[in-house]
Amino acid sequence: MTRTLTASVATLALLAGAASAQDLLVPVGEGPFTWDSYNTFAENTDLSGETVTITGTWTGFEKEKVDEVFRYFEEATGATVEYSGSDSFEQDIVISARSGSAPNIAIFPQPGLAADMASQGYLTPLDPSVGDFVRENYAAGESLVDLATYAGPEGEENLYGIFYRIDLKSLVWYNPITFDEFGFDVPESMEELKELTEDMADEGLTPWCLGLGAGAATGWPATDWVEEMMLRLHSPDVYDQWVSNEISFDDPQVVEAIEEFGWFAKNDDYINGGAEAAATTDYRDSPSGLFTIPPECGMLRQASFVTAFFPDDAEMGENIDFFYFPAFEEKDLGNPVLGAGTLFTITDPSEGATKMIEFLELPLAHEIWANQGAFLSPHSGLNPETYQTDTQRQQSEIIQEATTFRFDASDLMPSEIGAGAFWTGMVDYVTGSEAADVAADIQARWDQLN
Repeated sequence: MTRTLTASVATLALLAGAASAQDLLVPVGEGPFTWDSYNTFAENTDLSGETVTITGTWTGFEKEKVDEVFRYFEEATGATVEYSGSDSFEQDIVISARSGSAPNIAIFPQPGLAADMASQGYLTPLDPSVGDFVRENYAAGESLVDLATYAGPEGEENLYGIFYRIDLKSLVWYNPITFDEFGFDVPESMEELKELTEDMADEGLTPWCLGLGAGAATGWPATDWVEEMMLRLHSPDVYDQWVSNEISFDDPQVVEAIEEFGWFAKNDDYINGGAEAAATTDYRDSPSGLFTIPPECGMLRQASFVTAFFPDDAEMGENIDFFYFPAFEEKDLGNPVLGAGTLFTITDPSEGATKMIEFLELPLAHEIWANQGAFLSPHSGLNPETYQTDTQRQQSEIIQEATTFRFDASDLMPSEIGAGAFWTGMVDYVTGSEAADVAADIQARWDQLN
């Protein structure tokens, strides 16, 4: 079935009525949305006259989309929501918290800063029932609870946030035309992916597009590969210990993950232009080899945002498609997913803030943004028909089948490591250094921070 990136039929059919019901995007009760729980929430909630202040990183079009979501909270409760987005959110929220002027809710783009603020007493623990709800109703719910559970100022651990929008990294992009011409099948395990890599090379097709170049951030695409391998070779707790440096960067388990990445990246027959070329190829240019005739390379492991760098004639399901970056069958570690996500937390307690967290448990709170595009949710109760595109629906299926969800490790490590030594170390590795030596150098840099 051909998939497109155009608006869904549901969206187009309902736009004509968007000006009704206080200019709601979709009139209450219409379309394939989950109204029953929303209506119950509305019947039981009256916040007339209360204002809920919220801050986060969403600006521009993203602010417009989340504002549409907040309108339904206003419609249900009678409250007013004031959301402000900022490119300097990380600095702003710390300043406002320390000055006693924090908004009711802060939406964190990654859990590291949230954990720091919880430890300083700037976040309010959520009711344990929220954690129970997430475990029962979210994909990889236990993982998401773990990622939002932090030590407070007295060392006690509590749940401090609920995840909302999720970004997906564990994807491999390919051209179906190429696969059909060569008779390749989509692999369902890492063992099959490695076999496919060998088969492509035997057929004279370079298996992998790879670009590590990113200006001052050169090397980060390689860190994603290593993170994916850590989740596929070892249990999630090992991944967490690596992120926090409870196990050293040169631990044999980490070196093993680096070398597993090297199985793909350090073989000149497997990489478009060879390993040396990958180190200087800009990651934004790396997808181009999928679309050339004849193709320059067969696959690209990259996050969902890479579609922004596809050529104008890219058509999902026709000359571009994707599959889940698979796990090792022999390791029996389920379906781990690497990604990112936004976390709603309470920074200034109020009844409205508590009710906003309750609102986010409703499928509708996720469906409204899903229907506007560029959104994936871990909420299992979301009706897939409310996603704007088939691409969203297919990526949502990957998230729903995830048994483990983890954030990008480099984003959670100290910046000198995750946005420095790790990046440069992976370039050194791809261009000739040994994994153990690179890992030892990164650990030595981490030791200097202590």
